[in-house]
Amino acid sequence: MTSIPDPWPHTPVKVGLVGAGPWARTVHADLLAAGPETELTAVWARRAEAARETAAPHGADVAESFEELLDGCEAVAFAVPPSVQAELALRAAKAGKALLLEKPLGPDLAAARRLADAIDEAGVVSQVVLTSRYHPAVRRFVGEAQRLEIVGARSCGLSSAFLGGAFATPWRLEHGALLDIGPHLLDLLDAAVGPIVGIRGTGDPRRWIELTCEHETGAVSQASLSGSVDVSQGITRIELYGPHARLVHDSADLDYAECWPVLRYEFAEAVRTGVSGELNARRGLHLQSLIAQALET
Repeated sequence: MTSIPDPWPHTPVKVGLVGAGPWARTVHADLLAAGPETELTAVWARRAEAARETAAPHGADVAESFEELLDGCEAVAFAVPPSVQAELALRAAKAGKALLLEKPLGPDLAAARRLADAIDEAGVVSQVVLTSRYHPAVRRFVGEAQRLEIVGARSCGLSSAFLGGAFATPWRLEHGALLDIGPHLLDLLDAAVGPIVGIRGTGDPRRWIELTCEHETGAVSQASLSGSVDVSQGITRIELYGPHARLVHDSADLDYAECWPVLRYEFAEAVRTGVSGELNARRGLHLQSLIAQALET
């Protein structure tokens, strides 16, 4: 479990933000500006007015170009569609900037691999925003699960986001739940049950898709994914079974506000030490490889 020191013993990491959509405004800008580990220096987006609206509440600058953003920061956070992230993050890595990345890394496995390889070649720090993995309760769940003999697991990631509203964005509607919700749920199953070595999918990612995962431990897990069902709030639930009492993780019990200080601290600490944590671009590439395999079946 991460222990966050008080006060922060280093200078704040100067971070530029790429993107000015709902997730950039409500999550990235707020968490980066809150400090003390990070300082939001500037925002760049293809729509200048949206960039100004995102930057203004935090007193951040608006960069006129992506190159200007890079010139004024140590690290870059991305809150843009996967195809845009894969292109611009690659350029940022080559410029020597640390990267705070959204999932999935890219629109497809080839783009994700190019980005992960570029990050390795540049030797820069990377971290992926797999939100719940920064929550203390989720970390306790994963730690407890890793001590158990698990025979099988059932799980689901369900949301109404694709039915309308700010998060029903074109890339989500095109690719569906597997690319959007899938990385979160597969990451949790992979961490809690053991590395996934085989995966099969059936159904339509834009409506409902079922995944069957084979784990290195011999366990089998199943995952139901949909962003097109009428639920009042997003549901992430995992049930683990074996020769022990059932172990359950349920997102209904979580306050996601508890994730952001941990995420911010761990990213800043990685930048200051030059060492990426577990949830880095290679982790993102592993998850994207699982998604690609599921789409092939």
